[in-house]
Amino acid sequence: MVSVDEFIIVSSNYIPGYEVLETKGFVYGLTVRSRGVGGQVGAGIRSMFGGEIKEYVQMMEQSRNEALERLIQHAEEMGANAVISTRYDSNDVANIMQEILAYGTAVVAQKVEE
Repeated sequence: MVSVDEFIIVSSNYIPGYEVLETKGFVYGLTVRSRGVGGQVGAGIRSMFGGEIKEYVQMMEQSRNEALERLIQHAEEMGANAVISTRYDSNDVANIMQEILAYGTAVVAQKVEE
């Protein structure tokens, strides 16, 4: 279970220790990113020699975080306090850009009293 500023996000269909009181619906966060010319040249040179391409790893981490933040914003606008069944999807756009989509089901969840 991931909690981003007290907002619960899980990849499972339930939240351990919580009861889902209401399902708000499908939510998503989307971003499209492109490396600048300098980053593309550096990554191109690095790719000729093999190994991790740090320029793209950093770009993808930032993109996933941005998509997740937008997912949370969308869920909060719907009145949710959690997202279940969270997933990421990624696609190329115009060969030089990357689309990152975070999506899931927005819910209102309450901690179960034991």
